[in-house]
Amino acid sequence: MSKTVSAELTDNAELTELGKQLRVDAVRAAGAAGSGHPTSSMSAADLAAVLLARYLRYDFGQPDDPGNDHFILSKGHASPLLYAMYLAAGAIDEEELLTFRKKGSRLEGHPTPRLPWVDVATGSLGQGLPIGVGVALAGKHLDRVPYRVWVLSGDSEMAEGSVWEAAEHAGFEQLDHLTLIVDVNRLGQRGPTRHQRDLDAYARRLRAFGWHTVEVDGHDIEAVDAAYREVCAVTGRPTAIIAGTRKGSGVAAVEDREGMHGKPLPDADDAIEELGGRRGIRVDVRKPDKARTATPAGSSSLDLPRYRPGDEVATRNAFGEAVTALGSARGDVVVLDGEVGDSTRAEFFAKEHPGRYFECYIAEQQLAAAAVGMQVRGYTPFACSFASFLTRAHDFFRMAAVSGADLNVVGSHVGVAIGQDGPSQMGLEDLAMFRSVHASTVLYPSDANQTAKLVASMADAQGIRYLRTNRGESPVIYGPDEEFPIGGSKVLRSGSDDALTLVGAGQTLHECLRAADILATEDIAVRVIDLYSVKPVDAGTLRTAADQTGCLVTVEDHHPEGGIGDAVAEAFADGRPVPRLVRLAVTNMPGSATPQEQLEAAGIDAETVAAAVRLLLEEAVVR
Repeated sequence: MSKTVSAELTDNAELTELGKQLRVDAVRAAGAAGSGHPTSSMSAADLAAVLLARYLRYDFGQPDDPGNDHFILSKGHASPLLYAMYLAAGAIDEEELLTFRKKGSRLEGHPTPRLPWVDVATGSLGQGLPIGVGVALAGKHLDRVPYRVWVLSGDSEMAEGSVWEAAEHAGFEQLDHLTLIVDVNRLGQRGPTRHQRDLDAYARRLRAFGWHTVEVDGHDIEAVDAAYREVCAVTGRPTAIIAGTRKGSGVAAVEDREGMHGKPLPDADDAIEELGGRRGIRVDVRKPDKARTATPAGSSSLDLPRYRPGDEVATRNAFGEAVTALGSARGDVVVLDGEVGDSTRAEFFAKEHPGRYFECYIAEQQLAAAAVGMQVRGYTPFACSFASFLTRAHDFFRMAAVSGADLNVVGSHVGVAIGQDGPSQMGLEDLAMFRSVHASTVLYPSDANQTAKLVASMADAQGIRYLRTNRGESPVIYGPDEEFPIGGSKVLRSGSDDALTLVGAGQTLHECLRAADILATEDIAVRVIDLYSVKPVDAGTLRTAADQTGCLVTVEDHHPEGGIGDAVAEAFADGRPVPRLVRLAVTNMPGSATPQEQLEAAGIDAETVAAAVRLLLEEAVVR
């Protein structure tokens, strides 16, 4: 028989019972699944009980209520605790609890937004706090709604650098509606954590970044309640509850013992009996006050920049001007940058829309996480940096896809064409990285009008959308009214006697066009395709070109692995006859040189492309 307790009336004895219930239900869920992390759930059960019954403001019947608090379980392996909380709140029932980790269940091993009360997928440790910072930034600067962001973290993940990027950013931004709860249970996966149960080791570090901290016995209900009450009263700085706990708390066979991580309890029935048996407490979670988010400003009429064919314009400039125009039309558009806005041209947006521009400094993981957090609140973020530096944040983009997140990423300064800065600044892996992300879109425009149209299109697409922009100026080859659908391509040279097909994008498209012009003076006709949509790729156009010319030559300012060449090859992976495929890409290790010297050294300049075509045709004749 269940008992519903009100947040107003629950006394500490009832909260103690609720903590035991959460442990029991975590044990039951893992026992039914035969796998899971009950001991990691048991350590944080009292922290969760007090939060759920007294401090969380959430309407489980209206998960999109703008006034709802946000609870992010950063230690996602402790999902049995989260699901036990949902059961106690009446959001799920007994039957669903016992589907934990089973095929088709919403209760996955690590939580995902398949559940409407889960903002983001967690489980890759060190992501909860950075994403929580993004949600809190949206609350403070965009929504202007006083919801609180609660992040429950494990102590092991406090070793992640992304946590400290987030800690510094939160302190700098004075995010006083953000609370981190650190479950310091001493034990990680393979043994003791770095600081074990030294609470002050964590508190000192957080205080150094401007946080207010409270150290507490995480199993003392009265002390935990006092800690929550204290952090809720703090203004002007983020807060953290550093709670000393015991992994597997309440069951002697596993409590504070090594080797129990990630395993169901040896005897679930005995453990449940030791915890006092099953309970049926139902918590009437307090609903938020009525709230309305600030109305985003925007004209709703999109007036994209227009460029004249023949002009020389860098695609990074076109991006900056286009996203600024998009921001004028749509109040949901926000731009984040990693302290390179003058180079990515995100600064154009900052000057026009300073209230929706977020400087994340040199912290690419926080940059990506903040974008994920802002899209949780319904905003359309563009996260910008040098393409080479975005590789640091790959795990955040991977997990964003698991979350079903919608965000735009822009990488500038790509390829060897950036010139003298050398290889540390050259994005040569970015196409492969973003193509590997689930259900992603990867775009590589070659001129300014194309860039502007793709910026507008990607804002309305779904999933993780990546736009690659060039540093140097390039000719405008398309008119401002040309359309560039995602998944399409453009055939720029074509004839009935084409000897083969050159496929380029961005910088190399212009090299392919110049190569075609060189070859034309020698009566050699080649087809040229602008593969501006690298994923999804225009398989139909490529297959037609293969049927009509017999050979496709891809030219890319990127390593050969995972880029345009692989995208083209995959268009023929369905069992149909595969044409001759030749790849020209960056296989050398660049040094410092001018852009033209870099292209020549990599073998992707117009003269080298033309020479490769001659060689291929000579071989074809000999054969």
